[in-house]
Amino acid sequence: MAIKDTPEEWTVTATTTPFTGNKTSVRTDEVVMPDGSTVTRDYQVHPGSVAVLALDEEGRVLVLRQYRHPVRHKLWEIPAGLLDIPGENPLHAAQRELYEEAHVKAGDWRVLTDVYTTPGGCDEAVRIFLARDLSEAEGERFEVSEEEADMELARVPQDELVRGALAGELHNNCLVVGVLALTAAQAGAGTDALRPADAPWPARPFEA
Repeated sequence: MAIKDTPEEWTVTATTTPFTGNKTSVRTDEVVMPDGSTVTRDYQVHPGSVAVLALDEEGRVLVLRQYRHPVRHKLWEIPAGLLDIPGENPLHAAQRELYEEAHVKAGDWRVLTDVYTTPGGCDEAVRIFLARDLSEAEGERFEVSEEEADMELARVPQDELVRGALAGELHNNCLVVGVLALTAAQAGAGTDALRPADAPWPARPFEA
């Protein structure tokens, strides 16, 4: 058997949306199980996200430290953001986030990996890009607000982030998945074998 995730959709007999927020909502589905019974499943409906593991020539990863209220922590993360526009090209969104959060641009982009962050309770899909050939972006810095106004920037050696992830000191899933995926790619076929930046993404189809 091939170890590969496959699309499938079980019968839904009823759907309601008990909560609608600014960016996400909560949906309640009545889902028919294989034995014919019906169960209720509540989950967050999410537009999807992109994240950027930006790696410089010295093997350092660009990271941000930001307050995350739901978990009451300041977390070290990689630049990331929502796919605010339905059908938006994820590469364009990733380039925008790298510019807005770090005032950096990259000359080389690859798809590092695609993940569902919390598939038991949320339909969020995230595409994590590897960005290399970094340089400072032109023009004025993007004006940040709210939690981002308190954000810290740093460039941290990749090995230190791997160590922190395995030691339980770093918890942001895009950062942890990103640095471990990068390490695996480097130990395997190499980063040049990664998918191109415009690779199809069935979880969030987009226009070229």
